[in-house]
Amino acid sequence: MADVTIRGAGIFGLSIAWTCAQRGAKVQVIDPFGPGAGSSGGLVGALAPHVPENWNAKKAFQFDSLIMAEGFWSQVEAVGGVSPGYARLGRLQPIADARTLDLAHKRSETAKALWQGKAVWQVMAVSDMGGWCPPSPTGFVIHDTLSARMHPRQACAALVAALQTLGVEIEAEGVDEGQVVHATGVVGLQELSQAMGKTVGNGVKGQAALLRFDAGKVPQLFADALHFIPHANGTLAIGSTSEREFDAPDTTDKQLDDVLDRAVQTLPLLHGAEVIERWAGVRPRSKSRAPILGGHPLRPGQFIANGGFKIGFGMAPKVANVMADLVLESRDGIPEDFRPERSL
Repeated sequence: MADVTIRGAGIFGLSIAWTCAQRGAKVQVIDPFGPGAGSSGGLVGALAPHVPENWNAKKAFQFDSLIMAEGFWSQVEAVGGVSPGYARLGRLQPIADARTLDLAHKRSETAKALWQGKAVWQVMAVSDMGGWCPPSPTGFVIHDTLSARMHPRQACAALVAALQTLGVEIEAEGVDEGQVVHATGVVGLQELSQAMGKTVGNGVKGQAALLRFDAGKVPQLFADALHFIPHANGTLAIGSTSEREFDAPDTTDKQLDDVLDRAVQTLPLLHGAEVIERWAGVRPRSKSRAPILGGHPLRPGQFIANGGFKIGFGMAPKVANVMADLVLESRDGIPEDFRPERSL
């Protein structure tokens, strides 16, 4: 008899299962499509913070989770023996104009207080950053030391291996036992929207590409609204689009061609790099844009963890902890902004 049943083996489901199992609970994970089958099986893996200003519960939660990430993922790797490809190497962002440069300097000051000395947001000259840095109209870039990268598929595989070490397998089907957590992504949001007769959340399609390009241990880049993520395995992920309207959720098209063209224009040293994979998937986005955590609106006595959207991997360590607190110990540390009522 399981103490906890997790329905859904994306990043939220696997992370919650891992944390519950670490605390001694007997856990089962059920997903008919297998681990990382949805948007958690993507390519990019940009664990990046929101800007350090207009602080709110979502930004504070994300900050805490990004700080927790190194310990979380090192423990997963130590137990399961599989690397998630995690490294906190920071991020560079070109500064486009004088107004943005002034804003970047102001955010550098607010980061000193909001980031509690655990990371910095600083303005640097392009000339000080080496050849990996993209051109910048002002000659300056934002360099933050909080951003990290991982390979999403490797991260899911690392969690699966760690769970197996603790005796937890991912099954295609099964019966609910013990406390039940629904971490079912887009399908779960669609179910809520249909039952409530209004939009609780939806899916946003993203397209990304993987290049054979070994940039080494360098910061990720965010330029021309694109993420450039150098992975530890010698590949480089570039993404992504955000599409509210789409016919083929798992198919790439000209929009990804445009992304690749912009990527080479932004970073000319990528010219001629082989594209080894094109990927498209649909990410779960709640109406409030924050994760939905807490009691399940349709299933009394059960729980929901959904709405990771673009920041699911970055939020996962703390999401897993607060959900384990709630499910195993009835300790409710979920921010008000994340409760299902906000999206309903």
